[in-house]
Amino acid sequence: MLVKTYCAAVNGLEVTTVTVEVSITRGVLYHLTGLADTAVKESHDRIAAALLNNGYKFPVADVTANLAPADLRKEGASFDLPLAIAILAANEQMHTDLLDKYMLIGELGLDGKLQPIKGALPIAIKARAEHFKGLIVPKENEHEAAVVDTLEVYGMNNILEVINFLNGASTAEPCVVDTRKEFYEHQYKFDLDFADVRGQENVKRAFEVAAAGGHNIILVGPPGSGKSMMAKRLPSILPPLSLAESLETTQIHSIAGKLPRGTGLICQRPFRSPHHTISEVALVGGGNNPMPGEITLAHNGVLFCDELPEFNKHTLEVLRQPLEDRQITISRAKYTITYPCSFMFVASMNPCPCGYYGDPTHHCVCTPGQIQRYLSKISGPLLDRIDIQCEIAALPFRDISKAEPGEPSAKIRERVIAARAVQTERFKNIKGMHCNAQMTERMIHQYAEPDENGLNLLRMAMERLHLSARAYSRILKVARTIADLAHSEKIMSDHIAEAIGYRQMDRSDWAERGL
Repeated sequence: MLVKTYCAAVNGLEVTTVTVEVSITRGVLYHLTGLADTAVKESHDRIAAALLNNGYKFPVADVTANLAPADLRKEGASFDLPLAIAILAANEQMHTDLLDKYMLIGELGLDGKLQPIKGALPIAIKARAEHFKGLIVPKENEHEAAVVDTLEVYGMNNILEVINFLNGASTAEPCVVDTRKEFYEHQYKFDLDFADVRGQENVKRAFEVAAAGGHNIILVGPPGSGKSMMAKRLPSILPPLSLAESLETTQIHSIAGKLPRGTGLICQRPFRSPHHTISEVALVGGGNNPMPGEITLAHNGVLFCDELPEFNKHTLEVLRQPLEDRQITISRAKYTITYPCSFMFVASMNPCPCGYYGDPTHHCVCTPGQIQRYLSKISGPLLDRIDIQCEIAALPFRDISKAEPGEPSAKIRERVIAARAVQTERFKNIKGMHCNAQMTERMIHQYAEPDENGLNLLRMAMERLHLSARAYSRILKVARTIADLAHSEKIMSDHIAEAIGYRQMDRSDWAERGL
C-alpha cells in the first residue's frame, strides 16, 4: 500500500514542502531514499522503538520510504513523525483520511515523546502558503508556530496523541496566540536602562545620534570607563521593531535554534555580543550544515564586538562586505545561501594593550611599537565603515558618587523615534532605505548638503585636522542625523561641528598611533 504524508525541509532561510511517500510490499528490508543525511537515516531505529513502546508494530515487510523532491538535501530529525505516521498508515494500522490536510513535523524519542525542532515558524508560514488546513508540531513548538494566523496549529506531546487525532478517536484544540497583543506588550520591557549611566553625557549623546541614524559606532577608552555598559543599553533607545521585522527576526532565530522555549515572537531588537575568539564561519554563517552566523542573528538589531583588536584580523575583515551590502552570500560546492544582516555595528577598544595610553591618572607601560601593532589590527577599510568614532574617559569620583540617575532610555528613545520618522518620510519612495546611514553618495548630495558656513567649517576641519577623504561622506551622514534630531530641514554649521567631533580616530594624532 502507498501512503503520503507532508512535512518541510529548511535549507538556509528557504523552506520547501517535502512529500513523504511510503510503500510496503512483501519482503524484510527498509529503504530510505531522497538525499537524507545521517540524522534522517537513523530515524528507522527511533521510529521502531517509539511504535513498539506505544503498542504498535513496525511492519515486518519491505518498506520503501522516499522524501520528495529527491534532489533536495534533508537534514535533522524533524522527519521522524511524518515517516512514522506514513509507515503506520501504509501498514493499515491507522486511517488515511486526514493525512493530506495536515503537515507534520517532530523528532521522536524512543518512548514516542515528540521533541522540539528548529524552524517551526518558517515551516508554519510555508504550510499556510501551501493551503494546508493545519500543522502538527511538538508541544514545545506550538506557541512559536501559532503566531501564523489562519492556520490551525496543534501541539502534541507524543505520537499516540497524533495517531488518535488523525484517526478521529480524539479531538484537540488548536493553539491560539494573539500576536499583536503579545507583540506590543513586550516591546518596551528592557532590563537595562541608560538611567543607570552617570556622567559620560558626550558619549550618551553619541549613542543617541547613532541610534537615530542607524550609524555604526566605536568607543575608545581605558578599562572601566563604561564602554560595554553603554553598548548593552543601546537596544533600549532604538526604535521598536515593526511587526514585519519581528516576524523576520523570529524566523532567523527559529531556524538557528536560538529561540527561547515558549517564545512566540521576538519583540525587541536582538543584541549579539560574540567573544573575540569567534571563527569566521561562526561570525558570518555557513558550515557543513549551513546555519546563520552572528551577523545574521543580529539582523534588525545590534552586533557588539568588545575589545575589537583582540579579534582575529581575518575574522574582522569578513565584516567589510556585510556592513556595506547588509546581506551575506555563502557559496559552497553544493549550495549557495544568502542571509540578511542589516545591523548596527558597535565596537569598543582600549587605546593600547595595557589600556591606559593618554590616560591622565594611569601610566602607560606600552612601547610605541606595541601600540602601533595593537591599533593596526583594525584596517582602514573596516574603520571607514564606522561613522561615529568616540573617545571615552574614565569617570572621576565626583561623577561616580552622584546620587542623581541619568536620563532614562524612554526619553532618549522618544527623540530617536521622532528622528527616524523624518527619515522614513524622506526615503519613503526608495526601496530598502530606512535610515541616514544607508545613504549613497548621490543621496548625500541630495539630502545632506550643508549651508555655506557649514561647508567652510568642513573644509577647514579637513585641512587643519588632516581628516581623511573617507571622513567627508561620514561627517555629512552624521550631520544629517543631528539635524533631524534638531528638527532642522537644513544642515547648519553647528550640526557639522558636532559631526566632525565624532571622527576622532581620523585625526593626525591617531594616524601617528598606527591607524
